[in-house]
Amino acid sequence: MVEELFRQDAYIKETDATVTAVEERGVRLDRSIFYPTGGGQPGDTGLLRWDGGEARIVDSVKADGGDVLHVLAPDAPRPDVGTKVHAILDWERRHLHMRMHTALHVISAVIKGNVTGGQVGADKSRLDFNLEGEVPTKEWVTEEVNKLIALDRPVTQQWVTDEELTSRPELVKTMSVRPPMGAGRVRLLSIEGVDLQACGGTHVARSSEIGRVECIKIENKGKMNRRFIIALA
Repeated sequence: MVEELFRQDAYIKETDATVTAVEERGVRLDRSIFYPTGGGQPGDTGLLRWDGGEARIVDSVKADGGDVLHVLAPDAPRPDVGTKVHAILDWERRHLHMRMHTALHVISAVIKGNVTGGQVGADKSRLDFNLEGEVPTKEWVTEEVNKLIALDRPVTQQWVTDEELTSRPELVKTMSVRPPMGAGRVRLLSIEGVDLQACGGTHVARSSEIGRVECIKIENKGKMNRRFIIALA
């Protein structure tokens, strides 16, 4: 199984690794800084270099056995199994995802409702809620979210057992995506004094690093479902 460096430290931009498998779409590595698509967050992109070659990583996806498949450009060369490679992350894109993903956690603390879906993007992101009663305005959401961001609270990870998570349903806010269970423990993302919930994505280290956020649109997606779309200001 791959060593998930992106979960240990989301700020690692480069690493050395060894190719463990070569497939039609790409390669697997013994260690990876590339977050695979999941939980509404896109997979990372970047570059692989080795003696005599290099290839673009155009996507990263989950593979069987808890592995990460680094999807290479169709016309890119493939390193052989056992090749020592140097992996370089598209950092600017990843950092935007980290800021956005953390911002969505803040929004989930501001808007009181069950989260029905979400999507992280570099340009804009969204979070969907089932809401009863009056729907807040985008101006109010913008103001309240930025108040919490400005508190500059630390963003850290915690771990609970599967049993603890089951006994504390409030830790799972998203109705459409259940956190992976069965490994014995589940990762929580904590924004001190603001939010605590199960999440496996990548995030910034402090809330102030998000920067200013604007709620640019609220869409009606059903009788109770409302979509809140945000952008980094």
